[in-house]
Amino acid sequence: MAKNILICDDAAFMRMMIKDILTKNGYNVVGEAENGKIAVEKYAELSPDLVLLDITMPEMDGIGALKAIKEKDPNACVIMCSAMGQQAMVIEAIQSGAKDFIVKPFQAERVLEAVKKVIG
Repeated sequence: MAKNILICDDAAFMRMMIKDILTKNGYNVVGEAENGKIAVEKYAELSPDLVLLDITMPEMDGIGALKAIKEKDPNACVIMCSAMGQQAMVIEAIQSGAKDFIVKPFQAERVLEAVKKVIG
């Protein structure tokens, strides 16, 4: 059965790129969000198997969204994405419950490796 994934990134082209990688490899993208606030709402509505969450976004950043999602569902599977390879953000994301971290610009192989590791 295809795994359901929610993609959250403020850049439409990034969402499109990630969606393309995932759908070509048998994953089902059930929703997209352009900021953390919408990601939290869509998570509650769609209950995806995995959330790919950008860190730097307007309204609510990825760390805030991660914490809000984990508060509602401690078993939520979240992979963080960010162009900034800032060590502190990576550490905060992992401590807040992220299962993995992908640094942009990413390779399709890296995205798939992270997704497979987290949800199979």
